[in-house]
Amino acid sequence: MCNQRYSNGRETDSSINDYRRLTLDPNTAYREMVLSEGNRKVELTDMVQEYPEHPDRFSHLYQVLCEEGLSARCYWEVEFKGSVEIAMAYRDLGRSDYYAECAFGCNDKSWSLDINGNTKCFRHGDEETAVPEPRSSRVGVYLDHKAGILTYYCVCDAALQLLHREETTFTEPLYPGLWVIGSAQLCDLEERSS
Repeated sequence: MCNQRYSNGRETDSSINDYRRLTLDPNTAYREMVLSEGNRKVELTDMVQEYPEHPDRFSHLYQVLCEEGLSARCYWEVEFKGSVEIAMAYRDLGRSDYYAECAFGCNDKSWSLDINGNTKCFRHGDEETAVPEPRSSRVGVYLDHKAGILTYYCVCDAALQLLHREETTFTEPLYPGLWVIGSAQLCDLEERSS
């Protein structure tokens, strides 16, 4: 089950206090993606789903965005099987244009942690940075929009291993997104006692 309780006293406890529950947006999901668990789980299949036509839908890439635009301090987690890209993107990211204009991390409108076979990296624009090998299949993402900080953690045994920290300037709300070959689920964090 995708629930987690964190102990008090860790250096990163403050980020957990900013937990945000997210929902995947079916209007953005690639046609062979199945959403379930109240639109909190996504799985890539080989069957075209009966989604209606929508201008926000990714037409060529295995991607989906969340409904919520984030513009404050927020923390969320995802658990995955297979290959995954865990992204933050501006709403106007391309949907059906050329690859570089739509793919997470390949343009100036998105930032992405990629865990895909032997490739473990952070991407933004035309820059790619290697990241440590994650020790689990659960990743935490912390955004401080105003400060321009985006941090990715590996969540293992209720501890957080830093994978990458990006410092930049965000000019619009950011929408969490997932690219998957396999499946990924947004995690619920249990409320902590103070």
